[in-house]
Amino acid sequence: MARNTNCRLMNMSKRNAIIEKELGKAPRLLPLKKAAEYLGLTVWAMRERIWAGQIPVVRFPGGRKMYVDVRDIEKFIESNKITII
Repeated sequence: MARNTNCRLMNMSKRNAIIEKELGKAPRLLPLKKAAEYLGLTVWAMRERIWAGQIPVVRFPGGRKMYVDVRDIEKFIESNKITII
């Protein structure tokens, strides 16, 4: 079963690379790990922000995997900016 999961993940990343190449831009939905990397957080720190309701997630019907909309990440960044004097 682990092999099947690895194949699915590999196929998904290949699809993302193809989509990114064809569209010339990054995908709108990021898997949890990529969203955490985008913010410079660990996956668990990202989960904590999701559980706290700070960042919404997208789940497809019947799926367990969580995706984060890049627009929501940008909103999170904007709402947490401060100026230190």
